[in-house]
Amino acid sequence: MTSLAITGIFAAVIFVSFLVAPRRVDFEGFFGGQISGRAPGLVVLVLSQVTTWIFARSLMNAAILGYYYGFPGTLAYAAYYLSFLTGGYIVGQLRLRDASSVQDWLGAVFGAAGPGCYNVVIALRLLSEVFANLLVVGLIFSAVMPEVAGAGTAAIVVVAVLGLAYSAWGGLSAALRTDVVQMVVFLVIFGIAFGFLLTMPEFSVSAVVTSDGVSGTRPGWVLLAVALLQVFSYPAHDPVMMDRGFVADERTTHWSFIHAFWLSTLCIIAFGFFGIQAAIMGADYEGQLLGTWSAMFPSWVFILLMVSLLVSALSTLDSALSSAARLVVEELGWAARTLTGGRCVMGVFMALGGGLTLWGNATLFDAVAVSGTASMFLTPVMIAVFVLGRQVAVWSYLVAFLAAIVGAFLYFARGWDRVAAVLPDAHKYEQLLAICVGVLAVGFLAVLSGSRKS
Repeated sequence: MTSLAITGIFAAVIFVSFLVAPRRVDFEGFFGGQISGRAPGLVVLVLSQVTTWIFARSLMNAAILGYYYGFPGTLAYAAYYLSFLTGGYIVGQLRLRDASSVQDWLGAVFGAAGPGCYNVVIALRLLSEVFANLLVVGLIFSAVMPEVAGAGTAAIVVVAVLGLAYSAWGGLSAALRTDVVQMVVFLVIFGIAFGFLLTMPEFSVSAVVTSDGVSGTRPGWVLLAVALLQVFSYPAHDPVMMDRGFVADERTTHWSFIHAFWLSTLCIIAFGFFGIQAAIMGADYEGQLLGTWSAMFPSWVFILLMVSLLVSALSTLDSALSSAARLVVEELGWAARTLTGGRCVMGVFMALGGGLTLWGNATLFDAVAVSGTASMFLTPVMIAVFVLGRQVAVWSYLVAFLAAIVGAFLYFARGWDRVAAVLPDAHKYEQLLAICVGVLAVGFLAVLSGSRKS
C-alpha cells in the first residue's frame, strides 16, 4: 500500500509537470529561460532557485549528518546555503562587468584558459547532480519495494526517461515552469510531515538543538568550518544557480537570491530535524535513514517524506539537464546551436548520470565535498578581482586550479593506501578541512604573487 501510494502521487506530479511544460519553445526559451517571450518574475525565480537547491541529495545529506552529528551536522550542511548570498554577490559583480556568464567573465580576464578550466569543474558538477538525484530515486524504491528485485534500477530508468522527456521538450523554460509547481507540492507535502514531527510527544526543539547525534558533534563542527571555507566559490561552480542569475532584471535577480536563501535554509534545517530526531529516539540506521523512518513514523508521514524527496529529485534533474545543454551548446560549442543539439546533450548527460548509479558508491556527501573542493580555485581569484581590484596573471589562475583539482582528488581517493599516507590520520572531515586549507593557501599565494593593482 505504501509503495503504491508513493508511486501514484509521484506519477501525478510527473503528469502535471508535462502539462505545465510549454507546448512550443523557441531558442531563447530553451536556452535563456524566457516564458512566453518574457523574463521570469520574482516568485518564479525564487521558487525555481529553492527547489533546484533543496534537491533530494541535499535533503538526505542534512538528515544523515543530523543523525550522526546532531544539530551541528545539519547546521554544517545548511551553511552551504549561504551560497545564495555569495552567489548573488558574484552575479552582481559579473553584471557590473557586462558579463553574461561566469565563462564570459573568465574568458575576458584569462583568455581560453579561464573558461577551459572552469568548464571541466562544472561539467563534473552537473554530472554529479544527475547521478546523485537518480541514486536517491533508486534508494527510495529499493526501500519501499524490497520484495521486488531490481525495483530501484527500474525506478531510475523510468524517472530518467520521463524527466528527460519533459526537460527536452522545453529546456530552461520548462524547468522554470515546472519548478514552481514542484516547489508548491513540496512545501505542502513536507509542511504536513514537519507539522506531525513538531507535535510528536517525543519531540523537543531544545533536545534537537543540543543533540550529540550517534557519533558526537565534533565532525559536525569541523564540517561547518569546511562549508564556510567553500561557500564563497561554491555557487560560482553551480551552473544551475548561475544560469538563473542572468534571466531577469538586476533588481528581480537580487531579491530572488535573498529570498531563496532564507526559504531554502529553513527547509534544509527542518528536514535535518527528522534525522536528528531518529538519533534521539535511538533508532537504528537503515538504508540512508529510509528504513529508519519507515519504522519511526506512521505510514502516511513516511509516504509524504518519500514523495518530498522524489519531487525534489525531479526538480533538480530538469534544471541540471537544461544547464548541461547550455554549457555544451552555448559555452563549449560542441553541439549544434539548435534545439535538437541541446536535446541530444540532455540525453547524453542523463545516460551518463544514470550509468554512474551502477557504480556502487551511495555516499551522498562525497559528491558535494569533491566538487566543492574543486571549485575553491575561484575563491582567491574572485577575492583578488572583485574585492581587492587586482589583475591576476594567467599562471596564477592555473596554479590555483591545479591545487583545487589535486585537493579534490585527494579527498576522493582518501581510501587508497598511497593517498592515505599523505593525509592526516584523522576523521574524513578533518582530512577534508586540512585539504581545503591547503588548497586555499596555495591558491592565495599564487594569486597574490601573480597579481597587480588594476
